[in-house]
Amino acid sequence: MIAPRISIVTPSLNQAPYLQTALSSVLDQQYPSLEYVVMDGGSKDGSVEIIQRNEGRLAFWTSASDGGHYAAVNAGFARTTGEIMGWLNADDQYLPWTFSVVGEIFTHLPEVQWLTTRWPLRWDRRGRAVRCANRVGYSRGDFFRGEYLPGDGRSVIQQESTFWRRSLWEKAGGKLETSFPLGGDFELWARFFQHAELYSADTPLGGFRMHGDQRSALEREQYDADVRRALRLHGGKVPSRWRRLLPRKSTAKIVRFNKNTEQWVAESISV
Repeated sequence: MIAPRISIVTPSLNQAPYLQTALSSVLDQQYPSLEYVVMDGGSKDGSVEIIQRNEGRLAFWTSASDGGHYAAVNAGFARTTGEIMGWLNADDQYLPWTFSVVGEIFTHLPEVQWLTTRWPLRWDRRGRAVRCANRVGYSRGDFFRGEYLPGDGRSVIQQESTFWRRSLWEKAGGKLETSFPLGGDFELWARFFQHAELYSADTPLGGFRMHGDQRSALEREQYDADVRRALRLHGGKVPSRWRRLLPRKSTAKIVRFNKNTEQWVAESISV
C-alpha cells in the first residue's frame, strides 16, 4: 500500500540550541511521503540560518512575527495537505521509527482516527532519554472525568507523540483554539474525543525536552487554568482529590505489534 502523506508543523521562536535536533528528527526518517512546514516567529538567535540549511527538504518555511504559538501551528497546517497530521515543538523530538509506525497503523487500521503512545519519553537538555512512562491507555470517559489533567502524576496525553487524520481535524473545527494560550493542545483533545476514541501505540513515538524554559513550566498556573477551563467548556469535570481515589472501570483502545504476523493489531483493554 502507498504510505499516507504525513504533514508535520514545527512552530519556533528563538530555539536555536534545540532546533536542528528537532528538524533532524523529522527529516532523517526517510519517510517516503512527508510534508514538513516550519513556522518561525521572527527569531534573532540564529534559528533562521538553521532553517535555511534545511530548506531544500521543507515544504514551506517562514520567519515573521505571528499571533503566537497556536496561531503559528494553525497557519502551518493551513499550508499542508497530508492525510495524517501532527506538530512538533522546536525543542522536542521524534524517534527514528515514528513515521514508519504511524503510517502503518493509520494505513492498516481504519478505525484509528487519532493515535498517541503508551510510552511517552522525556529528554534532558542534552537530548538524552531520561524517563519513559508506562501508560495503560486512554479513554473518553476518563478524559471528561478529569483523569488526564496535569499534576499529581496523572496520565497526560503527550502532544509530541500524538497524530490524527485530517478528517478528524476538520470534524473538530480544523484549528487550534488560540484563546487557550498554553492549553490549546488539551482543548483540541477535548474536541477530538467528541468524535473518536484515542488509540495508544505500544511503542515510544516522541518526547518532551525538559530544560526549564518552556512557558508551560514558567507559567504553570496559567497552563493549569487553561486545561481546566477547556475541560469544563466541553462538559468535563475537574475531580476533587478524594474522587480520584474512588474505584472505576474504563476501557481503553491500544495498538500492539503482533510478532507472528508482523502487523499492528487494535485491542480494547480494561484500565
